[in-house]
Amino acid sequence: MNPISATDLALAAPEMLLLGGASLMLLVDLFLSDRQRQITYFLGLATLALTAMSVAGLPGDALTGFNGMFVVDGVARLLKLVTAATVAVVFVYSRDYLIQRGLFKGEYFVLVTFATLGIFVMASAGSLLTMYMGIELLALSQYALVAFDRDSPVAAESAMKYFVLGAIASGTLLYGISIIYGVTGTFDLGALATRLDAGASTQIGLLFGLAFLMAGIAFKFGAVPFHMWIPDVYHGAPTSVTLFLGAAPKLAYFALALRVLAEGLGSIVDAWQGMLVVLAVLSMAIGNVVAVAQTNLKRMLAYSTISNVGFILLGILAGTPGGYRAALFYTITYVLMALGSFAMIVLLSRRGFEADRIEDFRGLGQKSPWFAWMMLFLMVSTAGVPPFVGFFAKLYVIQAVLDVGLTWLAVVAVLFSVIGAFYYLRVVKVMFFEAPAEGIAVSGGPALRFLLSLNALAVLALGIFNSSLVDTIARALP
Repeated sequence: MNPISATDLALAAPEMLLLGGASLMLLVDLFLSDRQRQITYFLGLATLALTAMSVAGLPGDALTGFNGMFVVDGVARLLKLVTAATVAVVFVYSRDYLIQRGLFKGEYFVLVTFATLGIFVMASAGSLLTMYMGIELLALSQYALVAFDRDSPVAAESAMKYFVLGAIASGTLLYGISIIYGVTGTFDLGALATRLDAGASTQIGLLFGLAFLMAGIAFKFGAVPFHMWIPDVYHGAPTSVTLFLGAAPKLAYFALALRVLAEGLGSIVDAWQGMLVVLAVLSMAIGNVVAVAQTNLKRMLAYSTISNVGFILLGILAGTPGGYRAALFYTITYVLMALGSFAMIVLLSRRGFEADRIEDFRGLGQKSPWFAWMMLFLMVSTAGVPPFVGFFAKLYVIQAVLDVGLTWLAVVAVLFSVIGAFYYLRVVKVMFFEAPAEGIAVSGGPALRFLLSLNALAVLALGIFNSSLVDTIARALP
């Protein structure tokens, strides 16, 4: 094993910047009063900006470092840039919400930054061990974030459930990794692919390890039947935390599936494709059907997340470059739509009022026509209505499964898309065709309003001009 070189450190510069920024925030925040907490907020934004510039400055070629455990390629760069932008938006969206509730503390920004570091590590994982380190760094930060409001018993209960179930999933994932190592003798994803091509794929132990590995991946994604934590966690966590949980980690879990399944286990696609088919169908079915019965908007969006995970898995299970590109397109666009949807809850919330019920949006079209239209854009895009970007995201993953001959699966996806449109359009009906709810008001600050407007308009602009994002993904994932 070679010693760490200057090249290794240069490739990991974004991760070192994130780690340094999080450590600096943690140290500086100790000496700040509540009235000076804005310093930590701006340090967080500055850390993300510097990290994004460092990612943009990485070499354009695919390179490996740390003896093959760390990979920098087009996918890693794109995922890291999108993650940095997403977390910066989360910080801006969360600011007013945290201040109003007395939760504007440095711990929030430190924990989110450490979670972002976990996403970065997963995006560049060249080894099963590196991937597991990134998963745990992200997961431990998420557990603490869910319990961030220490005075809320609901948040504490959600965090306990998440921690217990997450620990079981992490153990399952690690057990699968250990079995695969025992069969193949390597953690390196590139070497794993080579050994499977040479004939190790016929060993029954590999399939046994794959089953445990798939269970762990499904839990992290929130795919049925490993979805039970999502509604409780999304509902119980403060909305500023749900903002983060519902968006950025999806990029990490796409990286998990791509690196492990496509790159490491790509030669045994027939073995894991069937498992993903079951997970995708169940996720689309349960997510869309149960969402119809929800009256709480955060729980509805939680089940919407589950159904959208099913669509992401459609692209991955195709097992083709076109399928992986479609899944990445869907993941990025879903992150954009989820950010805006949860931010609308933040926009209407105020101290003592969460605005997390669907009926809290009654009459928004009369009180604030502009933001009612922004919410309409987000809802119909997530439902998959043209010309919004959500339509093209669904179209591309359905095309990917058609290309591999899974016509019945494409029909199922279209059917559940139609069912899903009902609960999204119900929110639109409540906003425009019902009398205003008592006390409904837009309470967010100028930065939140401006950024949320751009967020909602982007789902329309990216739908009309989606070729730019498609081309970017094609260059990153040829």
